[in-house]
Amino acid sequence: MLQSFTIRTTKRDEMVDITSFVEQTVRQAGVREGFAIVYCPHTTAGITINENADPDVKRDMIRRFDETYPWEHPLDRHMEGNTAAHMKASTVGASQHVIITHGKLLLGTWQGIYFCEYDGPRQRTFYVKVVER
Repeated sequence: MLQSFTIRTTKRDEMVDITSFVEQTVRQAGVREGFAIVYCPHTTAGITINENADPDVKRDMIRRFDETYPWEHPLDRHMEGNTAAHMKASTVGASQHVIITHGKLLLGTWQGIYFCEYDGPRQRTFYVKVVER
C-alpha cells in the first residue's frame, strides 16, 4: 500500500510530527508484520525519527543545524540561495524505515516520525509505503 500526504509548513525551518499519518496508513493496510517506509521527494526537506516528548529537542535541533549550516555564507554559489536547506536535508536524509509488528509501528517510548522542513513555508508531499512481510 502506498499513501501520499500533503502538508503545509509554516516556517523556514520546522519539524512536523507525522507519526499519526504513518500509523493511519499501517491501520488501513491491515499489515500485522512488515515495515513502513516514509519518504520525502524534496531536496530541501527530509524525514527523521527523534524524541517527541519535549519540544525543546526540535528547537535545539533546528538551532544547531542553523549554527552548522548558516543560511547565508559568503562562499555559497547556489543561485536560489538555499544551500543551507540542501545541506540540512542531505544530513537528515530523505526516508526512514520503521518495523511493523503486531499491527503497530515499532517505535521507542519517546520516538516520533518527523517531516523536516528547511526551505519553507511551502506545501509539501511525503509518502508512506507499507510492506507486508
